[in-house]
Amino acid sequence: MRTIRAEAAARDPDAAEKIADLFPMKLLERYGPVVSGYVPINEELDPMPLMKRLADAGAELCLPRMLPEGGISWRLWSLGEPLERRPFGLSEPTEDAPEAHPTLILTPLLAFDAKGNRLGYGKGHYDQALQTLRSEGRAFACAVAYAAQQIDDVPAEAHDQPLDWAITPAGSIPLFMMRNMAALKQG
Repeated sequence: MRTIRAEAAARDPDAAEKIADLFPMKLLERYGPVVSGYVPINEELDPMPLMKRLADAGAELCLPRMLPEGGISWRLWSLGEPLERRPFGLSEPTEDAPEAHPTLILTPLLAFDAKGNRLGYGKGHYDQALQTLRSEGRAFACAVAYAAQQIDDVPAEAHDQPLDWAITPAGSIPLFMMRNMAALKQG
């Protein structure tokens, strides 16, 4: 999947601008106002143009910060504010940045399927963070991905947290609706 993502990134250098233009602003209206993005690594699709559009529309931005004991803390951040270089090549807000509780979470990934299953890097940080956010209130998870990252089936375990939506340069995919339709067909 890393190779597929890298090839998709090479074929579509304008993907970040495309998703910013295609993103349905109704998601910000329904699931904002606090939006978490991420600083891309490797060939992850860059959410920064989308985050700028959301901030211009009134969103309060935050970014994940990895905790020493594992897991994620969400920290308020504004475009242009300095970031700290952290382990694994991550750029994150400083430790003293105020904590946030995002309600719309833009997530990086390696792959996803129509049921909203997400393949990350195998540590479960986003699953754990989404579970915590969802236990404390609403949290809408939106994948930011190339269309080639959608595959037929991503293996899922009981602790995995499903995505609700995906935005790709080809358009939006309402995963929560597809998951509900699949459940109706099964039972």
